[in-house]
Amino acid sequence: MQFDIRQQRFVGSRIRARAVSAANFRQVNELNFAGFRGRPVLAGTAMALALASVSACGGGDKGGAKGKGAGGQQQTPTVGYITVQPTNAPIVTELAARTTAFESSDVRPQVTGVIRRRFFTEGTLVKRGQPLYEIDPRLYKASVNQAAANLQSAQANAEATKTLADRYRPLAQIEAISKQDYTNAQASARQAAAQVAQTRAALDTARVNLQFTTVPAPITGRIGRSLFTVGALVSSGQTDPLAQIQRLDPIFVDIQQSASDLLSLRRSLSARDGLIPASASVKLKLEDGTDYGQTGRVEFAEAVVDQQTGTVTLRARFPNSQGLLLPGMFVRAQFAQAIDTSAYLVPQQAIARDAKGNATLFVVGANDKVQQKTVKAERTQGTFWVVTDGLKPGDKIVTQGLANLRPGQSVRAVPANSPQKVQPPSPEQLKKMQAAKGKAG
Repeated sequence: MQFDIRQQRFVGSRIRARAVSAANFRQVNELNFAGFRGRPVLAGTAMALALASVSACGGGDKGGAKGKGAGGQQQTPTVGYITVQPTNAPIVTELAARTTAFESSDVRPQVTGVIRRRFFTEGTLVKRGQPLYEIDPRLYKASVNQAAANLQSAQANAEATKTLADRYRPLAQIEAISKQDYTNAQASARQAAAQVAQTRAALDTARVNLQFTTVPAPITGRIGRSLFTVGALVSSGQTDPLAQIQRLDPIFVDIQQSASDLLSLRRSLSARDGLIPASASVKLKLEDGTDYGQTGRVEFAEAVVDQQTGTVTLRARFPNSQGLLLPGMFVRAQFAQAIDTSAYLVPQQAIARDAKGNATLFVVGANDKVQQKTVKAERTQGTFWVVTDGLKPGDKIVTQGLANLRPGQSVRAVPANSPQKVQPPSPEQLKKMQAAKGKAG
């Protein structure tokens, strides 16, 4: 008795499910079949969805067996792949750096005196040798005149002693005078000549000091603010400069690199095949994150390591015709220290990480079965991972259709980004859909 009741309930539920499914089928079919002639693809899709819902709702052993045979069979997934070949991948390093003036000079007085005039405008470009300051020259002009007078006196004395020595020569030969008197006359003449040389040197020194009263620009560059004004007393031994001149075109960029990183790179260059030194070109990123348009070159690397920071300084030279870079600016330097000639560039979406952090990817193997490989990918280049180990030339890397992909699964491999062809239903399919609609009605 209980079995009959359960059987009746089961049959009743099946009848109600078939009734609801048939109603849904008719409603969907009427909505979509109205525009069937104008949109055959949409109509076919709606018909397929309705049939699928009917077969899913319908119970019984016969219906279940039919679903497994037709709709339950999994189709072979389609994946897109790319074929990789070894290429040149530069090892790009980005390091902190600061700008430094190409030439820098302090304007300092070399004589003591009061500043009388200033000949430049602060912040302008000055040329080498251009007068900048004038120090009161009156005392130094007097020194020049005094040295000139001393020279004339010494020259007169030298002429007199020389004449006396010349007159003593024949007298000493005939022993009219003693030889000692002649020797003394010659010594006096030579001393007078030396005095002339000393006074001439003093005159030259006085003239140089007079020239120092005009303070020229030691280099060509942009001059800063003047630290001393007109009327200030300056001296040759003061610690503060009068002003500072800096040459900014070109400009230096001092790059700081860790000594351990530099040592590791040099070991890699000597031990690993396919790794060659790169050129010395450098690019800059400014403090606001923008790229500096000009490209520089590394001039040299220091041969010592800073004991406080443990870094080595690399100096690069950049053109700076527009004056955008100023001394002391913080920048980021990007440059390739080496080039890996046996690396592979793999799109980033093709590589995943396992629980241990290892890089993995799928490769299309024999018989169109995918294989999972563990590779070495430690850095990126644009939108690609740079793979240095785990691949060989000609490998087909799966880049599309990676969802639910399992190792050893059979796939239909096509080149990545291949266009998908969508075809309308065939005449036979249309007849079957019309017949199904007639039966449902």
